[in-house]
Amino acid sequence: MKIQTLTKTRKRRVMLKNKIKIPNKLIISLFTFTGIFTSNIYAQAKDNSLDTYGQVAGLLVLLGILIMFILILVLGDEKYKDTGIAPKKSAAFAKFKQRLTKAVPIEKESEIILEDDFDGIRELDNTVPPWFNYLFYGTIVFAVVYMLVFHVFNIKPLMLDEYIGELKAAEIQREELIKTGALINENTVTLLVDEASLANGKSAFTTNCVPCHGPAGEGTVGPNLTDDFWIHGGGIKNVFTTIKNGVPAKGMISWSSLLNPKKIQEVSSYVISIHGTNPPNGKAPEGEKYVSTDSTKTGIGKTDSLKTGTTKIDSSKTNKVKTEPVKTDTMKK
Repeated sequence: MKIQTLTKTRKRRVMLKNKIKIPNKLIISLFTFTGIFTSNIYAQAKDNSLDTYGQVAGLLVLLGILIMFILILVLGDEKYKDTGIAPKKSAAFAKFKQRLTKAVPIEKESEIILEDDFDGIRELDNTVPPWFNYLFYGTIVFAVVYMLVFHVFNIKPLMLDEYIGELKAAEIQREELIKTGALINENTVTLLVDEASLANGKSAFTTNCVPCHGPAGEGTVGPNLTDDFWIHGGGIKNVFTTIKNGVPAKGMISWSSLLNPKKIQEVSSYVISIHGTNPPNGKAPEGEKYVSTDSTKTGIGKTDSLKTGTTKIDSSKTNKVKTEPVKTDTMKK
C-alpha cells in the first residue's frame, strides 16, 4: 500500500512538474516569435520607407506580449487549486511579483472588504496594480517625447511633411525618367522641333540610317523619306513605331535594342523635319500618301491618328498619281 501511495504521489508530482513547464515554454515561444516578427516588421518597414509604421507595429506586438506575460504571472496560481499543492517559488520571484501586482493574499482579503453590499456581492478595496500604472506613466512619457521630437525640435518630420517629400522625390524621379526617355512610347511620343533635338536626331540618322535611306533621306535600299508617301503612315507616332519595332521582313531591324526611346524620338523628329526637301536622286514614291491634320511647315499633324490616305502610286505609268481603294502593301518604310 505504501509503495502504491508513493507511486501515485510521484506520478502526481511528475504531472505537476510538466504543468509548471508549460508557462515557461509558452513565454519563451512568445518572446521568440515576437523577436522574429518584430525583426521582419522592421526589415519590411525599412525596405518600404515606412520606418514609423514598422516601429509602431513592433511596439504594439511587444506590448501585447508584455500583457500576456503579466496575466500569466497574475493568474498562474489558479492551476494549483485542484492539486492542493502550493507552488514553489523563489523568494526573489515572489518579491518581484508582489511589487508588480501588490496582490493581497486570500487569507487577508477580509481586511479590505468594503462595507457596501450589492445583492450579496461584496467589493474588495484593491489598489491599482503597479504594472498598470507603469503603462499609464509610459504613455505620458511617450506623448511628451513625441511632442518634443515632432512638434518642438522637429527632429523627425510629420506625416504630411513626409508625404510632401515623397511627392517631390517622385517628381524628381519622373523628370529623370523623362530625360532618359523611359516614359516615351508610341502613344506618348511628341514631335520635337528644337535645334538640339533635331541635331541629335540627325547625328543618329547619319550613323545608323544612311546606308539604307541615303544621307539626305532620298532613299537607296530603303524608301524615300522626304516625299508625301509612307508605307506605314506618316506622323511622329507612325515613324516612331516603325523605327522602334523595325520591319524584319524587309531587313530593317528593331532599333529599340540599340537606341533608347529618347533617341528614337529624336530620330523620328529629324525624319519628319526633312519632309519636302526634295533631295537630288530621290527614289520613286512608295506606299500611300499621308494627309496631315495640321498644315505646319513639316506637313505633320500635332497628334497623327495613325491613319493614312487613300492615294496610291501607280508605278506602271511614269509615277502618275491615281486614286484607288487602299490595298495592303508589303513594302516597309
